[in-house]
Amino acid sequence: MSKTLIVIDMQKDFVDGSLGTAEAVAILENVKKKIEEYKQRGDEIIFTRDTHGEDYMNSNEGKHLPVVHCVEGTPGWEIYGGLYTEGSDIINKPSFGYTGWGDYSFEEVELIGLCTDICVISNALIIKALFPEIRVSVDSSCCAGVTPAKHEAALETMRSCQVEVL
Repeated sequence: MSKTLIVIDMQKDFVDGSLGTAEAVAILENVKKKIEEYKQRGDEIIFTRDTHGEDYMNSNEGKHLPVVHCVEGTPGWEIYGGLYTEGSDIINKPSFGYTGWGDYSFEEVELIGLCTDICVISNALIIKALFPEIRVSVDSSCCAGVTPAKHEAALETMRSCQVEVL
């Protein structure tokens, strides 16, 4: 059975940039180890990048979260240093959840990354809806939320939706 690791939005702006948190920095070593595990086994690894344009502040998201971040082509938009593994796909997504997951043929998916309560949960639930019979899991030690309380709330919501929380 093939396994896929989806690394959600591990970008500079979310780690130690404009929306960075101490919790995001704290998971870096766990994320590196997880990516290396999948790489060593030869499993599929996909990275997503939150991707905005220069007009971010005029977008619906910008009106609700008025902090410029992950503008395409800027250093804050890049995958955090040392995490990207050669040969992995990168998906640039303009919203919380990527709507193209149905184009994949997943057998088992594990998600890690940022932020648990926004983009991780959005993508986990989209994948679970598209592939209700596969194992979808989230490694909580490789995720961080906007706050620790929101991280925990998102994990509980995912458990309720039959996403396995590790």
